Amino acid sequence: MIAVKPTTGNLVYAATRDGVSLPVIDVTNPRFTVLDDPSSLNRLLEASAKEEQGRRWVPRFIMRMLMRSLANKSLLAKALFSSGSTFLPGLSTYVMKLGPDNLPPPYDGATDKRFAASTHLTLLRLRTQQTARLIADGLAEDLTDDGAPLHLVNIAGGPAIDSLNAVILLRRDRPDLLRRKVVIDVFDLDDEGPFFGANALAALMATGRPLAGLDIAFVHRHYDWNDTAALARHLAELSQAGAVAIASSEGGLFEYGEDDEITANLKTLHAGGVRLIAGSVTNDDEARRRMVRVGSFKLKPRGVSGFRPLAARGGFSITRAEPAHFSTQVQLRPL
Repeated sequence: MIAVKPTTGNLVYAATRDGVSLPVIDVTNPRFTVLDDPSSLNRLLEASAKEEQGRRWVPRFIMRMLMRSLANKSLLAKALFSSGSTFLPGLSTYVMKLGPDNLPPPYDGATDKRFAASTHLTLLRLRTQQTARLIADGLAEDLTDDGAPLHLVNIAGGPAIDSLNAVILLRRDRPDLLRRKVVIDVFDLDDEGPFFGANALAALMATGRPLAGLDIAFVHRHYDWNDTAALARHLAELSQAGAVAIASSEGGLFEYGEDDEITANLKTLHAGGVRLIAGSVTNDDEARRRMVRVGSFKLKPRGVSGFRPLAARGGFSITRAEPAHFSTQVQLRPL
C-alpha cells in the first residue's frame, strides 16, 4: 500500500508496514542534501572531531548513563542506544537520516530534533549520499545505450535508499542511461525495511515525482549473508539474461560482516559478473573504536586499510574512497 501525502516543500511520503508515513529521502532535494564541497566537508569533520574530543575523557559507565538518559527523551536515540540488538535495523537507521526539519510524528520532539541535527547523524546522512553517488558515477561510466536490463543488488540494504538515490541521480544527470528495465534486488533478512523501500519507489514513480515514467521494480529476497547460494543463483540467472548487475551495501555487510563472510560474498559477486560495488566501511581510528566499545552494535572497525586485503581476496580493488569521519564509502571494481 502506498501512502502519498500532498507535498510539503516538495517532500514525497511513503508508508511503513505499521502505517506511519515517512518522507522519502532524495539527496537531490535541498531538504536532504548534505553539503559536501571541500570546505563544508572539512567543517563537518572538524565539528565531529571536536564533539568526540569533548567525550574522550568521559568514563565508559558515565557515557552509557548519558546515552540511557538521552534514550528516555528521544525516540531516535532510543532506537540507537536501547534496541538490545547487535545491529541497527534498516528502518531505524532510515529515520535517523531524515534530518531535523523532516522528522514526522512521533519522532519530531525537541530532543529528537536536536539529536537529528548532531554531527553524528549528519554524517550518517552523508554516508547514504556518498554511496549513492559512487553507484551513480560508476554506472555513468559503465552503462551503454544497448538497453540491457540493469539490476541493483543491495545486500542488507533495508529500504535500499542508496540504490533508489543512485537512480534519482542518474535520472537527473544521465536520463538516457535509464531507457531500460531497472530492478532493485534487496537481499536482506529484514522485512520492514524492504516493505517501506517498495512503497518509497512507488511514491517516487508517481506522476510529477523524480522517477515518473521509468520502468523500475523493487524485489525483496530473503538472504542470510552466511550462505551465498541464493545470491549465486540469482546472479547466474541475470548473466544468462544478459543483464547488467552492480551491487551495494551501505551500513551492512562491510561494516558488520566477519572477514570470511565479506570475502565469500565478494567472491560470489565476482563470479556472477558484477562489475561495480559500493558500500561503507567502519573507520578504525581511536574515536570510532571507542564509540563501538561503548555501544552494543557489533560493528567491525577495520578501516580502508583493513578492508582492502578482503576486497582483493574477493577479486576486487578499491577504485574510489569518500571519507565521512565514522565511515569511509568505497567503490570497488574487479581486479
